[in-house]
Amino acid sequence: MRIEAYFERVKNPVDNCPFVQSSSITYEKRTTYEGFVHGELILADDSVLHLREYVDVETTVERLMYVYQYVDSKQEFRFRYDDTGHHRNLKLTTYPHHKHEGSEKNVLLSSAPDLSAVLEEIQDLIELP
Repeated sequence: MRIEAYFERVKNPVDNCPFVQSSSITYEKRTTYEGFVHGELILADDSVLHLREYVDVETTVERLMYVYQYVDSKQEFRFRYDDTGHHRNLKLTTYPHHKHEGSEKNVLLSSAPDLSAVLEEIQDLIELP
């Protein structure tokens, strides 16, 4: 797959998500198969999802780096998924993939969700007027 096809795979769930109010996402092609996606989604209740991904899609979709951080409408941290290797001491079986929930110190086991899965999780948390 070419990186442009992956960019469409990111763009489609954003465009089709009923509670995304606006988005500012940048798609940077680095090579034919590598790219960087970063930006934020403003949701209908004024909460925000910040996201970053660096991917290589030459043979499979391999996210070399990712972060999805969600803050609620009061700008309070709710959760962050990432694969930063800073929790080796916790002996997470999903290392380096993990989730911070409610606070930076509350680190949980986690698989590596994609943007669609994160948006589904947020749908259960969002407070619509």
